[in-house]
Amino acid sequence: MGYAKDTLGPKPQGILETVVYCECLSAAHDFYEQVVGLTVVSIEPGRHVFFRVGQGMLLIFNPHATESGTVLIGDQMIPRHGSTGPSHFAFEILPQQVDAVRDNLSNRKIAIEAEIEWPTGGHSIYCRDPAGNSVEFATREIWFEC
Repeated sequence: MGYAKDTLGPKPQGILETVVYCECLSAAHDFYEQVVGLTVVSIEPGRHVFFRVGQGMLLIFNPHATESGTVLIGDQMIPRHGSTGPSHFAFEILPQQVDAVRDNLSNRKIAIEAEIEWPTGGHSIYCRDPAGNSVEFATREIWFEC
């Protein structure tokens, strides 16, 4: 199915939220707050923990709570959602932070799954969060000329 380009709506300005799922929210909370250094914005025990990341948000949900639960905002229902298996996302870091990220993970005995020097000049470090999601710390140069 194709969509006519002349009928496109307004172009999005960016990604506002990134969502991953984790059954053990307390482990995810500890990892993203204590290892990654994010600030908690909202916690609903058994359902979610939300973190601020720069100008965006990282939302971590218990998939069992969001696949079947109903959440109303006023009289409007938030659509159900959920996922199984590991997912992937990347945090943007500055080139001068690469060594510090590597050292932080190593000092905390968090396995670095891969470290890549990209042909574009960018750098990525990959690890896993407590739910098995692939967490990448990447410099902007992996996608953009700087």
